[in-house]
Amino acid sequence: MEELLCRPRPTLVDFMRTVSSPLVVLGAGGKMGPTLAVLAKRAAQMAGYPLEVIAVSRFSDETPRRWLEAHGVSTWRADLLERGAVQGLPEAAHVVYLVGLKFGTRQNPGLTWAINTLVPAYVAERYARARLVVLSTGNVYPLVPVGRAGASESHGLTPLGEYANAAVARERIFGHFAQRLGTPMAFLRLSYAVELRYGVLVDIARKVWGGEPIELANGCFNCIWQGDANEMILRALALATSPAEAWNLTSPQVLRVREVAEQLGTLFGRAPRFIGRESNTALLSDVSKLSAVLGEPATSLAAVLRWTAHWVQHGGRSLDKPTHFEVRDGYF
Repeated sequence: MEELLCRPRPTLVDFMRTVSSPLVVLGAGGKMGPTLAVLAKRAAQMAGYPLEVIAVSRFSDETPRRWLEAHGVSTWRADLLERGAVQGLPEAAHVVYLVGLKFGTRQNPGLTWAINTLVPAYVAERYARARLVVLSTGNVYPLVPVGRAGASESHGLTPLGEYANAAVARERIFGHFAQRLGTPMAFLRLSYAVELRYGVLVDIARKVWGGEPIELANGCFNCIWQGDANEMILRALALATSPAEAWNLTSPQVLRVREVAEQLGTLFGRAPRFIGRESNTALLSDVSKLSAVLGEPATSLAAVLRWTAHWVQHGGRSLDKPTHFEVRDGYF
């Protein structure tokens, strides 16, 4: 599975020739960072281009650090809440920013706001002359009516909950520095990257397989295969501008929780159980703007559903990090 996530398409191989060495990936120890860094390294190798990729994280878990280094990615240990540590980061003309905190906000909101506001200010100061892609979230939007186009990038940012508001603040702080310092940036508002060890499809599949009831209140969602999301994040380096511009990142297809569960139930040979009723609003994003520039995700969601069912049915490893996709009040 990791090999599949890190398999670059020709479009990315060609693009990586335009990226200056080193490429610095901040927050590379999380769920997406390791495969994104290795994807970038492998694409550069396939292009015959000597690109150094530096993955920066606290690396509180040594496993991703060892995996990155085994795949040719350099690692740099740093606590980005320490301003001095940020100032000591290596020089780079291209930076991918994956730092953020969502879960645990209810228990420790101060830490969520610190990571989503202080770290952006430190990084924007350090890399004032670089080109940045900043990973944001579709949670910056409010719930929108089901059956219409999802929220576009011009939609007002009036979300629910402290995490989502801290994510808005992250964008605003980066945007301030982009305008004041002339730093080109692109904000990618990601909605539900999925792979086989975590994500909304895994959450639903595990419930179907385990015979647990599935809450229908948040009845619709978008999601995107993590390999496609990582590719688009890297290619979005070409979209960085000053002032900064936002781009929604997910699949254009709107999925219904009930239909996904029923498809998984067919693959498992068991009927899903449901509770609650579908609401007439959901967290949905319109990705037509990004699709017009970078194209649509290459991996079909039908394929991802088959892979997910096989993985769960055969006891594939889980990160045990549920997405809480059913949450509607913004509290995580």
